Amino acid sequence: MAEHVLEPSPETVCWGWLDSESAPALTIDSGDVVTLRSVSGGPTQLPPEGFAAVDPAQRAIHAVLKPHLGPHILTGPVAVRGAKPGDALRIDILSVELSEDWGYNMIRPLAGTLPDDFPEPDLAHIALDRARGVARLPWGLELPVAPFFGVMGVAPPPVWGPQSSVAPRRFGGNIDCKELVAGTTLVLPVLAEGALFLAGDGHALQGDGEVCVTAVECGLRGRFRLTVEPGAAPERPWAETPTHLITLGFDPDLDRAAEIALRDMIARIVVETGLRREDAYRLCSLACDLRVTQLVNQHKGVHAMLPKSALARA
Repeated sequence: MAEHVLEPSPETVCWGWLDSESAPALTIDSGDVVTLRSVSGGPTQLPPEGFAAVDPAQRAIHAVLKPHLGPHILTGPVAVRGAKPGDALRIDILSVELSEDWGYNMIRPLAGTLPDDFPEPDLAHIALDRARGVARLPWGLELPVAPFFGVMGVAPPPVWGPQSSVAPRRFGGNIDCKELVAGTTLVLPVLAEGALFLAGDGHALQGDGEVCVTAVECGLRGRFRLTVEPGAAPERPWAETPTHLITLGFDPDLDRAAEIALRDMIARIVVETGLRREDAYRLCSLACDLRVTQLVNQHKGVHAMLPKSALARA
């Protein structure tokens, strides 16, 4: 197992898109570990002078690049040697840390869960105390941080062409699931040669739903182990925490997203336990929670969470 480091720069980020034609910023072997750092926000989201220091890499990216298709600055892609369509990419999230002392939250007219209720844009900068692990909101309230990457994805199939970083799809992308913190695992289907993993859209803190269209957007440093599982591509992304299995449904319709997450959980229970589908469906009604992941990314998200203890057989 080798260790690698990937820093954001104009040469190592994709601002707003995922694409199978992107040149790798880094190539690693299956099972290697990469420490990847991300930055968040365009020039208009930077904090005012004196609020907090801004990473010079972020300013360099702004000076050279422009967003294309989406707003998220994604670090990568990272190619994994030997990964090919039909495989799975197992992403073990070993650590996630705040890398800067500021974040922001933005309300945009005609966006979010209540697109017509807030007709004026509103931007708030939020101080992050890395030593204490808290975010201080403009009115003085402090909330504990729980950092995670809103976007973790692989390249889409070549026939799809470049895809926006906004809508989560089979390749993952803008999943925005707050459960995917350090110590969890995300499994994605490999859809293009090398997998081409990217991550960004750092969140210091987010509620289920991400209702106003942003979380506490911030820079993060994450350490990931990327492992290819030959021939094991799932139909859609799924995840695992130390205590729960998670299946993820994305669709423009929230009901449809819930159905997708539920069907995938039923299928995973059958694989894990050998139960009949009818009993797996019954178990979901008794022990599985359906939660709204996010409501604001064109494709809405629902994640189904089942305690691993519910998989025990008598």
